[in-house]
Amino acid sequence: MFNGFVKVAAAMPVVKLADSSSNTVALENLMLQAESQGVEVIVFPELCVTGYSCQDLFHQQILLEEAEAALLKLMDFSRNLSITAIVGVPLSYDGVLYNCAAVLQKGRIHGIVPKSFIPNYKEFYEARWFTSGLQLPKDTVFKFCGQEIPFGVNLIFELSRCSFGIEICEDLWAQIPPSSALTLQDAELIFNLSASNELVCKHQYVRNLILGQSARFFCGYVYASAGWGESTQDVVFSGRLLIAENGHSLAEGKRFSTEEQMIVSEIDVSRLRSLRRANTSFAASRSQSIMMGRFRHIELEPIENSSDNFSLTRTIDALPFVPKGTELDNRCEEVLNIQSMGLAGRLRHTGSKTVVLGISGGLDSTLALLVCVGAFDLLKLDRKGIIGITMPGFGTTDRTYTNALNLMKSLGITIREINIRKACEQHFSDLGIDPSVHDVTYENSQARERTQILMDAANQMGGFVVGTGDLSELALGWATYNGDHMSMYGVNSSVPKTLVRHLVRWVAENMADEYSRATLLDIVDTPISPELIPADSEGNITQKTEDLVGPYELHDFFLYHTLRNGFRPAKVFFLAKHAFGGSDKRVEHYDTEVIKHWMKVFYRRFFAQQFKRSCMPDGPKVGSISVSPRGDLRMPSDANASIWLAECEKI
Repeated sequence: MFNGFVKVAAAMPVVKLADSSSNTVALENLMLQAESQGVEVIVFPELCVTGYSCQDLFHQQILLEEAEAALLKLMDFSRNLSITAIVGVPLSYDGVLYNCAAVLQKGRIHGIVPKSFIPNYKEFYEARWFTSGLQLPKDTVFKFCGQEIPFGVNLIFELSRCSFGIEICEDLWAQIPPSSALTLQDAELIFNLSASNELVCKHQYVRNLILGQSARFFCGYVYASAGWGESTQDVVFSGRLLIAENGHSLAEGKRFSTEEQMIVSEIDVSRLRSLRRANTSFAASRSQSIMMGRFRHIELEPIENSSDNFSLTRTIDALPFVPKGTELDNRCEEVLNIQSMGLAGRLRHTGSKTVVLGISGGLDSTLALLVCVGAFDLLKLDRKGIIGITMPGFGTTDRTYTNALNLMKSLGITIREINIRKACEQHFSDLGIDPSVHDVTYENSQARERTQILMDAANQMGGFVVGTGDLSELALGWATYNGDHMSMYGVNSSVPKTLVRHLVRWVAENMADEYSRATLLDIVDTPISPELIPADSEGNITQKTEDLVGPYELHDFFLYHTLRNGFRPAKVFFLAKHAFGGSDKRVEHYDTEVIKHWMKVFYRRFFAQQFKRSCMPDGPKVGSISVSPRGDLRMPSDANASIWLAECEKI
């Protein structure tokens, strides 16, 4: 286990029915391949030592003895390996035959888990040969080659600071799968040895079962099913392989292959632990499992992984808030619907038919305006009740000013223009401020002047102010306190900056008319800026937010893994190196020093700016991350960031 990750594998050997000797060689070869890739645990299909479809040959004494001999050979083979292997084998105990999974490591069998649920319906008739392990006493041991091996369905294996349980094929299909109890009693990974035949539509059903179980119990789930070499007398086995984590597929094999195959990925156990700690229902459910009886915990040999021999094969998404492909279209539509519905609910409750918002020609105010239009259309209200106020100042450029006016015209809302220059100049004069000094007072006075105008205009017109600030700005505190920080309803408050751009682009490409589309796409391409510093001699934006506070794609990545997963800075940095290493063309490539620099900025600002979030306005939650003090983030404004920053320095 390195940095919270456990490298696992699911493998399908090409079996020869009733030929345990040949199957053993196939298993050994796959174990060696997995060992060379740094795999810590590998799981093979159900009854892979003999083949699953031996049918009445399981009644043959010679087959059972050959299976035990093969198990002995595999046990000895594992002596000089670091890997833990889980193999399927038929074993006889007290004159009864069990369908088992044996856990091999370092020349020992550490435990044997029999199948709990024996299918005996439709094409399955396993009860003809096998008995359920549920009947075994809780403290049963299996004597094999001088070892007394824990034997039962109540085993949890401890390995390198993580734990795993085992279930076999039909167990997953049961109404209360063994994995439900195993995970509630500390198993973080589940390995399933299966021999599930292929049918039309069955693959997606099985996949849903695996993903659903891994999501419900915040666990990793590694599934290996029988394939080529099994009998096709009445059914066909496709060799289904899947590695899942908390409802997401990390790796999947190719079905219907005539060659052996193996999939490898890393399961983030530290993330699973964080999710379990945060979910109070998980802890409450443990009491039900404990009533069913305690499990036996078996310690395996400790095997340590370091950065020298650990490689990450799974993909780390550089834009965790922004899905790919058609899923992005679905995400954009859903987020906009949530935002519009939230605002519509506030309009209905207040009885207001007027909203006021500042339109700058930037991304955030554009998204807020689109949400207002969506809410008014939903309630069948006249769009003229949306009062868009553009407030040119010292840094307003022709590009953003023109885009603001064009967008408001094309959407058919009420347009007001109030220039803030004279008011700010009077304010500077009253306070004795030198307007040539472009410091924080110079900037913030403009933001507060705009907010005062919006608030007073809302009173004047019998409406309320819709805020435009987004989640990323709130996380970094990139807002003027009691300026753009304040509104009466913040529709963007849980939308991250990396998603805002895609939302605006999606509306442009899917909902806007030709005139609006051109304006929206130009807004998408405009550099992000508060425009509080005068433009250059050619009228271009000089104050670019990401030059000052850092790239939003990095900050959103830090935010997601800090709040969603509770990761420490070293883990976030490790993930960021992979995510922004150059393989994802959607984002920039950043070297380690750049990542480290902006990570320190993130933690410093995130802790220092909590006071702004403690009094942020209401706003709809749209995703898994929110910084609302009434909902997701109850954080003291005086929290100290020293241990987070100290770890950043050590990286």
